[in-house]
Amino acid sequence: MGCGKTTQSRILAEKLGAVWTKEPGGDEISDEVRRVVQGMKFEIEMDAVCEQYLYAAGRAQTLRRVVKPVLDKAGIVVADRSVFTSMAYQGFGRGLGIERVLKINEEAVDGIWPDLVIWLDTDLETALARTRDSSGDKFERMDKKFFEKVRKGYVEVAKRFPKLVKKVDGNGTIEEVEKRVWKVVQKRYN
Repeated sequence: MGCGKTTQSRILAEKLGAVWTKEPGGDEISDEVRRVVQGMKFEIEMDAVCEQYLYAAGRAQTLRRVVKPVLDKAGIVVADRSVFTSMAYQGFGRGLGIERVLKINEEAVDGIWPDLVIWLDTDLETALARTRDSSGDKFERMDKKFFEKVRKGYVEVAKRFPKLVKKVDGNGTIEEVEKRVWKVVQKRYN
């Protein structure tokens, strides 16, 4: 939240001539799942397991209807968020743990894994200052403690998947971060 992932993923997709998508999102069904899980306000808090199943449902739709057709034609997809995001947010932020998140997402992902995951590690105060919209998605209303847990989640996910997850300093200007991201992408694919 507030690390610049949407901005940077869109810039990267444009540089690569790739299809850009988000999770959940990308078609009318997964966009609606996103609205329910992130944008709707309910009288009660959504249970973490329910939340993860909804994300998995949106992910299944996006991967099958948006991502796989592009990959089948040897195209490139840049996604804003993935199952790795769920490992950090629901696994750590919401307390489900990595294994449970992976189990819930096993069928949703169905072997469609990213080649590279860029984790934009941004100073928490900076990230929180960038996106504080109380009318935005529910995560924008979460407290600092929640995001401290999410960051710990990203640290653990990066340790567990060191060949896939690459940490990039997300502090600085859009252009500075863009250069760091591009350097990681070039190193990975050249």
